[in-house]
Amino acid sequence: MEKDEGGALEYEDTPTLPARTAFRRFWPLTRGLRHWLLLVWLCTVLAALAETGAILLFSDLTDNALEKGSLDAFWSPAGKWLAIAVAGAVVGYAGNSLAAWVTERFVMRLREQVFDHVQRLPPHFFQRHRQGDLLSRLTSDVEAIETMVVSGFVSAASAVFSALFYAGAAFWLRWDLAAATFVLAPLFWLAARRFAGSLGEVSRAGRVADGAITSVVEESLGNIVLTQAYDRRDAERRRLHVEANAWFRAAVRSARLNEAYEQLVQVIETVCVLAVIGIGAWEISTDRMTLGQLLAFSAFLGYLYPPVRGLAQLGLTVTAATAGAERLIEILDVPPSVTDPAPRPGREPGRPDGTLEVRGVTFGYPGIGGTALSGLSFTATPGELVIITGPSGAGKSTVSKLLLRFYDPDGGEIRLDGVPLRDYPLARLREYVTLLPQETLVLHDTIRANIACGRSGASERAITEAARAADAHEFITRLPDGYDTRVDPNSARLSGGQLQRLALARAILRDSPVLVLDEPTTGLDAMAARRFVKPLRRLTAGRTTIMITHDLNLAPDADRILVVDRGRVVETGRHEELLARGGAYSRLHRSQNNTVTDTAELRLPLFTEEAIPAAYGSEREAYAAAGTWTRPAQGRAARPG
Repeated sequence: MEKDEGGALEYEDTPTLPARTAFRRFWPLTRGLRHWLLLVWLCTVLAALAETGAILLFSDLTDNALEKGSLDAFWSPAGKWLAIAVAGAVVGYAGNSLAAWVTERFVMRLREQVFDHVQRLPPHFFQRHRQGDLLSRLTSDVEAIETMVVSGFVSAASAVFSALFYAGAAFWLRWDLAAATFVLAPLFWLAARRFAGSLGEVSRAGRVADGAITSVVEESLGNIVLTQAYDRRDAERRRLHVEANAWFRAAVRSARLNEAYEQLVQVIETVCVLAVIGIGAWEISTDRMTLGQLLAFSAFLGYLYPPVRGLAQLGLTVTAATAGAERLIEILDVPPSVTDPAPRPGREPGRPDGTLEVRGVTFGYPGIGGTALSGLSFTATPGELVIITGPSGAGKSTVSKLLLRFYDPDGGEIRLDGVPLRDYPLARLREYVTLLPQETLVLHDTIRANIACGRSGASERAITEAARAADAHEFITRLPDGYDTRVDPNSARLSGGQLQRLALARAILRDSPVLVLDEPTTGLDAMAARRFVKPLRRLTAGRTTIMITHDLNLAPDADRILVVDRGRVVETGRHEELLARGGAYSRLHRSQNNTVTDTAELRLPLFTEEAIPAAYGSEREAYAAAGTWTRPAQGRAARPG
């Protein structure tokens, strides 16, 4: 898998990652858990010792009690065997319970780390990646890594020491017979090595297919209205079938490989057991071995083969888990677009008044090419309403992303009260700059929780006052459960305008000095938009407000309007002034209000250098460079905007 310039993941060419590298990458997350892992390992060692003692007591019972038929010889070894069994059960329970706690704690840590990292990634990362695949990585891939790092580590340690105990006991009984039997042990390792490569490849394909299935289901459910309205059920079913078929092939091949390995191991174990029985029968016939010793030796081999087989199987498990580690590491290696500044004790900027200065900002989205903004400059002060408008794709919404520091400018600088945005910690900056985004963002929770997320620890009174200010209190109280009514983004209980007013109440409650509104009336009809405007004006009073919009109904109230085209300001001024100029803003205004407009005037871009009369000489060059010249109205001279 490769990344493009913007950190995007390409799934076609997934690189293989050595298991050792993947293990080292995630092992540091076991800090604070390692002493518990050591205790788990100690429990497995004690359990193996208990099993070894029980087998030796079984040999004693066979030779002294069963073979001789002596009841007196039964009680002592039987009592010891029972005591060892009880002790082994207690130790086994403690070890397994503790192992479950450690593994789940590791999974929780890893999932939190990945989730925290994902939340710091830039918006374009989520636009380029299917949410279903990301969900798959945060769930099944995380659990696969736990299998490799924690469960695998404990299993490996347990298997090694169990095998050593059982092998030692077998050698103590009959070293020559044990040596002859252990000659076949490398066959387990050879079998595992033979299947490891194929199983790793299949596991990788299966995980990708599983993520694709989750993505198709998530996308289809999210677009259920489109699916039903355009009768796309068959198309969606075919999409799911394609991805499910890929997963089916990978799952079946994985099952076949695992089953083939298991059956091959069973054959190897059978060969070993038959060899022991054959050699043991010959030893008994020559009076060099008792029946109890043979049974005990066979029991030791029976206990020995599972950990030996487990060690070989662990290699296959780690190989499969490494595929999940690769997919998770790809996300963790995508760097955030912005980071917090280095701590500067005593020099942290305080709460700003809200003066914004955008100085010659240039910006292009990573991996796309071209520039979204080019030399953009403007200033906004507390109490001002500045509207940024222009044609679609002109770079307006990019301004909001830079003001919230979703990205940093490629050139130029943005300052808040004279302090560069880069010098504010991200949490502080986003406390001072509130975004009311174009999409109405609603939590799957109560109305109270949706408003309260604007400010942590807000009182009931503050929530209610914010709802009143947003003209939302009245319709909220009419709901059956009032503020405890549960809503979600697709809630049928609330209209688009009502959901938008909930978002507005959230912004009012936040009470930050800078407010950024990105298309606040999008999706609202004229009546709902007018109902929304009144509380919106309350919100903008006394704070610096940047409104990015196509809707020019609020333009007459703006202190300044910036017309942006191709990433730069082509006109600036107040509403009446810009209308009088007859330039880009005037054309936008006429087109919105459905007045008779020359269609040639609406041809994009709104601004071209050729539109500036050559007769203006040096002024033409200066204003072309600044991007602030407007086309002259018919019958009068052009002038700078």
